[in-house]
Amino acid sequence: MTHHDNQIQLTIDGHHVHVEPGTTVLQAAAKLGIAIPTMCFKPGCTPSTSCMVCVVAMERSGALIPSCGALAQEGMRIRTDTPQVLAARQSALALLLSEHAGDCMGPCQRGCPAEMDIPQMLRQIATGKLDKAIATIKADIALPAILGRICPAPCEKVCRRAGHDAAVSICLLKRFVADWDLASGKPYQPQCKPLTGKKVAIIGAGPCGLAAAYYLAAAGVASVIFDKNPQPGGMLATIDKTLLPPEVLRAEIDTLLSLPGIEFCGNVEIGRTLSFQQLSSEFDAVFAAVGKADVHAFGLEATDKGIKVDSKTFRVGQNNIFAGGEAIGRRRLAVRAVADGKEAAISIVQFLSGKTVTGVHERFNSRLGQLAEGEMQQFLATAETGPRRTVSRSGDGLAPADAVMESKRCLGCDCLKKDACVLRNLAEQHHVRQQTYKGHRKPFTRQTTPYGLVFEQGKCILCGLCVQTARKYADQKGLAFAGRGFETEIAVPLHGLLAQSLSGACADECIKICPTGAISGLPR
Repeated sequence: MTHHDNQIQLTIDGHHVHVEPGTTVLQAAAKLGIAIPTMCFKPGCTPSTSCMVCVVAMERSGALIPSCGALAQEGMRIRTDTPQVLAARQSALALLLSEHAGDCMGPCQRGCPAEMDIPQMLRQIATGKLDKAIATIKADIALPAILGRICPAPCEKVCRRAGHDAAVSICLLKRFVADWDLASGKPYQPQCKPLTGKKVAIIGAGPCGLAAAYYLAAAGVASVIFDKNPQPGGMLATIDKTLLPPEVLRAEIDTLLSLPGIEFCGNVEIGRTLSFQQLSSEFDAVFAAVGKADVHAFGLEATDKGIKVDSKTFRVGQNNIFAGGEAIGRRRLAVRAVADGKEAAISIVQFLSGKTVTGVHERFNSRLGQLAEGEMQQFLATAETGPRRTVSRSGDGLAPADAVMESKRCLGCDCLKKDACVLRNLAEQHHVRQQTYKGHRKPFTRQTTPYGLVFEQGKCILCGLCVQTARKYADQKGLAFAGRGFETEIAVPLHGLLAQSLSGACADECIKICPTGAISGLPR
């Protein structure tokens, strides 16, 4: 690169770069392709240097500076990746999280063994989007009509609303959507990737094996499910028929088996009809999803509970064998078996793709914890106030009107921006623990507008990006900093109404630019 007299030369992580006067260190690093994390800064906005996540170190002195606001100077030598820099970023993130008032995932989703996005499903039922609700459900639960009838609903036991009056009828609502889907004449099927040519042998056609086949098919991996019984279903076929009617069992399993690449072979007992060694040599991978009593014929290392596997990846040793469900000693809980099948499928796909087998990626999750006085009222302000609507599990299920009203009882505990929150993503990347600093979190508050904007002050990091953004819209009152010191907060000027301050394109831009879930929007 030619060095012009009016340009500044600096060195970042050992690489030289020339920039124009007035360029920040952050911009200079970007010119080199070096990514520095930011939260309180966006291009086009004035740096506030408030979050200190973008700090870098002066190579000679070791002094830390905020790269978003520090101007490049001639001869600067900067390091962006030293242990000191990374520790400073971790501390900055931990401090923000110590006062963060919000859950990433709602308690119900954390309580579900399959971690289904229950709040999203409830929002979709409430707005009549059942086609989207079934897609949300099946992203994590392959057999919802079945589980909607037999699951003991651990999600409801941790529902935050249970501490006020009664938990939301999550399991019945899941069944409501699944029954609607089966009755539609064209049940939901995931968009399966093209078949890769790889094939997996699945031993056992119970909920664990069926779920594994479903998620393998979605990833483009074919499977053959072997079972000693003539029909698929495993332990599901033994459940009281008044609770789980055979026609529901058959319809949901048939829908699953119709996915491309799935084949069922009944009346096959591994160890007699076929040898386990034959399967492991003829198939690219084997997944054992049988009952504990059947694993002795496989010749695999076992404990008192079942086949010995890596608890995170479901892999047996370092070969092409995986196991889950009762085969590894899990409790007889169908939702846990379905979760095992889904998670094992993720590991199997990693293995077949030649990647390191790491299993499910565990996300960082902020937790609100025990509610303070008055905070339940903040949640209830946006929820249906009526009593819990429920029916017998062996009955006809919820009526459509009751399903809508029951779904609206959800308190909406999860973050509407949990998949786009910069704070969450950076906390995950930097291995931050929320409880690093023991302090008093901010109070949980929630304001909403008629068009779906949600403002939660307790998630605000005072970056001011929304304040700067709203200034561009002359027809909006916008937002402003209010208070002093530790009492500073973002508020509507002159105690105005949020709906009058942020609307239309201004609201949409503020939602997009907010680095946390402080300003978010309900799905439209």
